[in-house]
Amino acid sequence: MINFNVPPYLGTEMNYVREAAEVNHKICGDGPFSRRCHTWMENRFRAEKVLLTTSGTSALEMAAVLCDLKPGDEVILPSFTFSSTATAFQAVGATLVFVDVRPDTMNLDEKKIEAAITDRTRVIVPVHYAGVACEMDTIINIARKHNLLVVEDAAQGVMSTYEGRYLGTIGTFGCYSFHETKNYSMGEGGAIVINNPEYIDRAEIIREKGTNRQRFFRGQVDKYTWVDRGSSYLQSDLNAAYLWAQLEQADKINDNRLATWQFYWNHLKPLADEGLIELAHIPTECTHNAHMFWLKCADLQERTAFIRFLKERGVQATFHYIPLHSSPAGLKFGRFNGEDEYTTKESDRLVRLPMYYGLSAADRQAVVDAVLAFFEQA
Repeated sequence: MINFNVPPYLGTEMNYVREAAEVNHKICGDGPFSRRCHTWMENRFRAEKVLLTTSGTSALEMAAVLCDLKPGDEVILPSFTFSSTATAFQAVGATLVFVDVRPDTMNLDEKKIEAAITDRTRVIVPVHYAGVACEMDTIINIARKHNLLVVEDAAQGVMSTYEGRYLGTIGTFGCYSFHETKNYSMGEGGAIVINNPEYIDRAEIIREKGTNRQRFFRGQVDKYTWVDRGSSYLQSDLNAAYLWAQLEQADKINDNRLATWQFYWNHLKPLADEGLIELAHIPTECTHNAHMFWLKCADLQERTAFIRFLKERGVQATFHYIPLHSSPAGLKFGRFNGEDEYTTKESDRLVRLPMYYGLSAADRQAVVDAVLAFFEQA
């Protein structure tokens, strides 16, 4: 079976984990490897401040707290996303306002945002699906016009750019994921990017259980104490050590994934030209990170048969999100603004092919052969 995903592993990870435990004697949060990861991302992404968190979910939760949302405040987000995008803001009492997606990228449709804005709207949450950027210039302009904050859910977007700017560094806050399914992994983990320096001090407090402990470590106060709301969002330095091995070779991982993505594209584009499938659109202002390769079948029935056909030939392909607005929690905590023109229909058609660092040439050829065989027999 060709797996849908295999977590990235370069071979140096365990050396660094051992160093953290046996040499540094520092395995809790904000140790030497955490600091290396912070510095690398700040320098590479030209970010104001980056802090590792226990997950992409906790990064979003921190962002929701930093937005200072109150019950009744509204947050605009796509319905085609993972539950964490919604739960982070629902947890602070916000009402979720779901907006339709663009069918070409499956990203939040920037043309439908303003119609969803009310006098209670506080935040827009663009989700960069598959590591392809939302139309951020338009979204930022809308946010400025209406005095709104922007939280980028860039869980899938590490190393991707929009007009030369790295995803996660464009909005007020950015949130990354380093889950095992992501391009760079520490098993479970994430990071929050703070792009306005006015929020840095409070972000450190929220991340450190609501205490000003970081100010104490820097010698800015003679003792630390509880000063604000917060939780334990610090990632273990063991996990950071594992991630560091991959950030050191980030371009190697990125290039390898892009090569697989391009191989799929080159061999499946003829099917798209014949109208048998649809492929993702990559806007010219975007560079993506090959987080996933998706295609769309004609409808749900064909998709179901397609996934079954691939499985019978040893290829693990899968669908993706069930739209949040039609889920039990989505119906309880939010509403869909406007018409669901594309979200449900397009999510029913979408299929993701195997994509991971180190996918062999033979396996990616086998994937392509299986896809072509399905449409030839169909």
